[in-house]
Amino acid sequence: MIVLGAAFFACLSVAIAGIVLKRDRLMGIGQAITMPLFFASNAVYPVELMPTWVQWLSSINPLSYEVSALRGLLIGMPTNYAVDFGVLIGAAMLGIVTASALLDRLTR
Repeated sequence: MIVLGAAFFACLSVAIAGIVLKRDRLMGIGQAITMPLFFASNAVYPVELMPTWVQWLSSINPLSYEVSALRGLLIGMPTNYAVDFGVLIGAAMLGIVTASALLDRLTR
């Protein structure tokens, strides 16, 4: 679970680097994307109490599925492991494909 989440976020970083091509821009844009992903997940606040638009963001946020699966594995909270793993595998694969496509720009 941790490896899949790390793969997604590492590939997200490489994809952003492949687009912006500058280290300072990468850091700024990376933080501008990562922090909203964190706050729009179920890591800090229960999804049921979020506004509707944040609930929608949480439903497409891979970090929400990682947190859900980790809570299920570590403290036994109920979760749908098939959905959690499926979303994380899909996000990691999409990230790998995207980062691989943009990696050539970084080597020039």
